Amino acid sequence: MPSTRRHDRRGDTPPPRTGGDESTTLRAFLDYLRASIAAKVEGAPEPQARAAAVPSGTNLLGLLNHLTFVERSLLLGDAVTDWQATFRAAPADSVADVVARYRETVGRANDLLDGCADLGAPVPRPRPGRPAPSVRWALTHLIEETGRHAGHADILRELIDGATGR
Repeated sequence: MPSTRRHDRRGDTPPPRTGGDESTTLRAFLDYLRASIAAKVEGAPEPQARAAAVPSGTNLLGLLNHLTFVERSLLLGDAVTDWQATFRAAPADSVADVVARYRETVGRANDLLDGCADLGAPVPRPRPGRPAPSVRWALTHLIEETGRHAGHADILRELIDGATGR
């Protein structure tokens, strides 16, 4: 039986080429991964974007919603009390809502990072009683976390409608 999937094959966007310093390189790779996962979720059809495609319940909207909370917690000082709950978008949230919220959070996080010249300094976030990690650690963790979930999103999106590529 022929597949009904559209097999939208985009060309891969190559990783960033930077000749800059450590901060420029880390931020370029983070922005590359952020753009990749947002593009993977953007335009995904409803309700498949929130449907669990694997036994763990992982879905596209949940992945991007989770990454929004990671950015807000790590860089903007928001407290998260239930990390598992961050993997579920609210029932009223559309794909466009979740993507817009992620992009807005990334913009705010980048504004904060623009003021961080010293990678060894703590992230300047308002979080009383909790020591902040260094900017270097935060960027490295965000690259790891975003890259991990971007890979999950690649597979989920391909299962939904055959779309591939970065």
